[in-house]
Amino acid sequence: MTGIAAPPSTTGTASALRSLYFVRFAFAIVWALVMFTMAKEIGPVAGVLLVIYPLFDVGAAVVDANTSREHRPLALLYLNMAVSLVAAVGVGIAATSGIPAVLRVWGAWSIVSGLVQLIVAVSRRTMGGQWPMILSGGISVLAGASFVASAGADDPSLSGAVGYAVPGGVFFLISALRLGRAAKEA
Repeated sequence: MTGIAAPPSTTGTASALRSLYFVRFAFAIVWALVMFTMAKEIGPVAGVLLVIYPLFDVGAAVVDANTSREHRPLALLYLNMAVSLVAAVGVGIAATSGIPAVLRVWGAWSIVSGLVQLIVAVSRRTMGGQWPMILSGGISVLAGASFVASAGADDPSLSGAVGYAVPGGVFFLISALRLGRAAKEA
């Protein structure tokens, strides 16, 4: 530590991201707890919840883009918004076809959004608190591939896709805590 304070824009961005990450943690855990009760079939409530998750990701990316204009991953955040919006529509349509279709769309979304998250987090690593986001992005890519593969199983279930939200939420919590520590050290 050099004792040099972080520029106000970096500190402000880190603080805003920290708040956003706490909200994303809480949402992911609550969503997963509710969805676990519906993982065997897609009823109307499960269908709506499956659409809400990528829509929440769109909203979070909008907040992220508005708070991090000076840290320039904006094109990637806009890409993430578009991908998540397409995923919400795709999941809504896929929900009418059954679990395998949902797993394919969810998996494709996880792969692309995981890559975006990974690249954005790497570009922000000097801000601090980004290693959990880097890991989360990489894990999303792998998890997405497993969702697509599990769509062909004899008795596919949404439990893996729903469970995916829990570690994602935990990574957001860890990142939020690390951003708080980085801000104190700055």
